Amino acid sequence: MLAYVMSSVGSMLGLLLTSRARLAGGREGKFWLVGAAFAIGGTGIWTMHFIAMLGFSVTGSVIRYDVPLTALSAFIAVVVVGMGLFLVSCGGERPAYLLGGGVLTGCGVAAMHYLGMYAMNMSALVSYDPAVVAVSVLIAVAAATVALWFTVRVSGALKIGGAALVMGVAVSGMHYTGMYSMSVAVHSDMVPVPGVKAVDLLLPLIVGISVITVGLLLAVILSPSEKELRGEAEYRARLRGDDEGVPEVDLFGTPRG
Repeated sequence: MLAYVMSSVGSMLGLLLTSRARLAGGREGKFWLVGAAFAIGGTGIWTMHFIAMLGFSVTGSVIRYDVPLTALSAFIAVVVVGMGLFLVSCGGERPAYLLGGGVLTGCGVAAMHYLGMYAMNMSALVSYDPAVVAVSVLIAVAAATVALWFTVRVSGALKIGGAALVMGVAVSGMHYTGMYSMSVAVHSDMVPVPGVKAVDLLLPLIVGISVITVGLLLAVILSPSEKELRGEAEYRARLRGDDEGVPEVDLFGTPRG
């Protein structure tokens, strides 16, 4: 449940940031897109994956994590989401850009997932069902395509919240489908398992990402763009009756008034 919550929170923040990017445009818009890539890729996908992995255990073997591979999986998640976001920011709703971004991001997310699983060391032989792996990749591509479509279409508090819940379900579905593809055969003889414990590696990383997520949320709330400031002035002027003004667009992209 916590994994799903983190996925939905990261997705919601990412949608807020892409909404801000559409409003700001230019260099400032690119800054918000980078934040959105971190929110969706780092919090919504990678953190969700490894929170779920904290509950994974193998009877008869300890589990340790390879630090470089785990860090690389986090990097991949953020980068591929960022590439998809920048692609659709250039092409908008054009199908070629959405599908291209969805395939690129979905395959990257799948690569992150299986690299993260490969980073687990245990005294066991791990194998995967190719058919289930293929299904998980298709789910990842479909989820990524829908998520990218949301980033260019969704605005308004309720729509963003609903879209985030849908994205959370999609990301969780891909994760657990991928986990279902894995089979583990424990070795009869116990051998030393290299790597670090999940608590020693994952918890600090998850806490760090969570802190950055909160920072991004505060940045959205506390740093209105120039267009928003102009909109606020026009809105106040309209309330005073000085002129007709133009309705302000709030944090969620919803016109006020």
